[in-house]
Amino acid sequence: MCQSIRHRGPDAIGTFFTENVSFGHSRLSIIDLNKISNQPMTTNDKNHHIVYNGEIYNFLEIKTELIKKGYCFKSKSDTEVVLYAYAEWGSDCLNKLNGMFAFAIHDKKKNLVFLARDRVGIKPLYYYHKLDRTIFSSEIKSILKYDKYEKEIDSGSLQNYFQFRYTPNENSLFKNIKKFPPGHYA
Repeated sequence: MCQSIRHRGPDAIGTFFTENVSFGHSRLSIIDLNKISNQPMTTNDKNHHIVYNGEIYNFLEIKTELIKKGYCFKSKSDTEVVLYAYAEWGSDCLNKLNGMFAFAIHDKKKNLVFLARDRVGIKPLYYYHKLDRTIFSSEIKSILKYDKYEKEIDSGSLQNYFQFRYTPNENSLFKNIKKFPPGHYA
């Protein structure tokens, strides 16, 4: 799945696995070129893990606020700031973020995965959910690599695409693969 989106981030590929959560990330290094900023990234206490795509324009201000609250940072990346902002404020961290982003955080304590997308939807996020399995990615082609996904075109979306040159709702061109809506979290 990561190899299928290698073009999005040729600098590093990383993975994280637990009993019921797996993350993969293909990194394009922009803000902090150090390997310590590779993803998935984990908090010092190992309770939170993140995969993130985007840029937070005010991350230095948020980082300063978190340092005053006692957080210690290893990197100069905005990824680590998003991770600790969630650790401190939970879903309310989204009220602080000014930028373009799509990310997922595994919260070990709460036994959940938190997904979020920026208000305008600049950064893409697709998902597939069936029974007890949710798969998400910045590109559909990663989801198509899932061996239990039955590839099938959504004819209504295809018609919309030919008529409007895009799919105007949450559906993608593939059945059961949805676009995560802008300005939402789950």
